[in-house]
Amino acid sequence: MPSPRPTIIPSRIACQCVCCGSRSLDSSPAILMPFIAHRVFNWRPVEIDASWGLNTIKPGHAYSICNSLQCRQCGHLFLDIRFNDDEMGNLYKDYRGETYTELRELYEPGYRMRNKQLNDGIDYRPQVEAWLRPHIGTPATVLDWGGDTGNNTPFVGEAGLVHIFDISNKATLPGTLRVSREDVALHSYDLITCCSVIEHVPYPHKTLVDLHQAMRGRGLLYLEVPFEDVMLDGAVNALTRKKHWHEHINFFSEESLAHLTETCGFRTVTSNKLQITTAGKHATCFQLLLSPEPTSQSD
Repeated sequence: MPSPRPTIIPSRIACQCVCCGSRSLDSSPAILMPFIAHRVFNWRPVEIDASWGLNTIKPGHAYSICNSLQCRQCGHLFLDIRFNDDEMGNLYKDYRGETYTELRELYEPGYRMRNKQLNDGIDYRPQVEAWLRPHIGTPATVLDWGGDTGNNTPFVGEAGLVHIFDISNKATLPGTLRVSREDVALHSYDLITCCSVIEHVPYPHKTLVDLHQAMRGRGLLYLEVPFEDVMLDGAVNALTRKKHWHEHINFFSEESLAHLTETCGFRTVTSNKLQITTAGKHATCFQLLLSPEPTSQSD
């Protein structure tokens, strides 16, 4: 049986690990990147000069401050600010659409070109499908949780039914169908995929509990998350090296990811570290294929 699920109390500023619930955390000062601060909170960077009339504040540029936190128990590295539902909506509404792209280009010149490359889709989907086939064959029914338009969803064109659940509310590609939570509850899926999602969410265990419920005791879950560069070397000095936060607000260690999935009621069927290239950048991601196990606790 899985380990007892940790009691994680949602709060504006995290005071416990969002993976294992430990309150044994180390902290280091950082900044929230200007695009995120503006998009989520409408907080904008300012330049403080003599006209402000401040006696004890030095002149210079002021950005939104935050803290990097790292759990001493499982090694999870994360932003202390935990966004609420409205703030997540501010950030991900029409994700990578024109309004999003225009604002991000303002703060991060060159992003528009990168966004075009990202919207063209990943080039490693065949590798994902090949990795999954020995364990599931070609699934008849697929749910992509957080799948955006379905551009990167495995087995599109092969599976008989492909559903996309995503908060961005964008139109999905032919061969896929956008669904609501209520729709998900009415179906049974051979494969649920959740790729590049839980690094964005304030409380990853909630997403995994939702996924466990959606599986209803059957099928497999393919979970994919970035293995961030700062974590690749065993997270040596990762806390003090992490000075800024963008869309990814959770940086997983192998231990924190294993702890999270186990305590949310999953057994690991197989796992892998995949080397990928996305929009011209080399990266590493964790691949986990998980099966649901009954839990003694209500979801």
